[in-house]
Amino acid sequence: MSGQHESNPQSDQAFYDRIAHAYDFIADANEHTARERGEAALNLQPGERVLEIGFGTGNSLIDLAKAVGDTGSVAGVDVSPKMRDVAAGKVAEAQLGTQVELLVGDARKLPFPDDSFQAAFTSFTLELFEPDDIAKVLAEVKRVLEPGGRLGVVSMAVVPAGEQESTLERTYKWMHQHFPHIVDCHPIDVDTVLKEAGYSVAHSDRMDIWTMPVGIVVGAA
Repeated sequence: MSGQHESNPQSDQAFYDRIAHAYDFIADANEHTARERGEAALNLQPGERVLEIGFGTGNSLIDLAKAVGDTGSVAGVDVSPKMRDVAAGKVAEAQLGTQVELLVGDARKLPFPDDSFQAAFTSFTLELFEPDDIAKVLAEVKRVLEPGGRLGVVSMAVVPAGEQESTLERTYKWMHQHFPHIVDCHPIDVDTVLKEAGYSVAHSDRMDIWTMPVGIVVGAA
């Protein structure tokens, strides 16, 4: 999915615009299992209103829309117009257009009133933001969620205390530090960032992708 850095949001948009049509081949082939586990953990119900941050090419949008059914609705926000175009094509093909609203925008300044949604979801997006911006995104999501609403997060995660980082994990972090324009995300402690933003952790799971840990967490606002 696509995110946005404080330093140069225009370059981030341009990057994701360039890879939009190849994103499923580049990333989702490896990410889809974790993404789908996150969707299941969110436990959406028919009729719910759901927000997705960083919807990318729209794979989760379709799953979320099917989960909430004809009486529910899904809104998505992404930084990339090209990603939006790809996602819109998939949504139309799935005949879900009346349920799904796609917006190009900044997750740090969501264009929705308070208490607009009962659930939110973000997959491989939160870790694209710098730490200060992660807090801003989580605060905005909390604002637009109803009290007690759920946020599902799937993210590249830090190695738990006491465990040794794999060679790939160390290499990935080194690449992010030295070549952030190529490796644009950095692992985060998902449980901790949610708690610090005022969410209570209702579900926490973990899996590996090519020896790199992925957090699958649901927080209640």
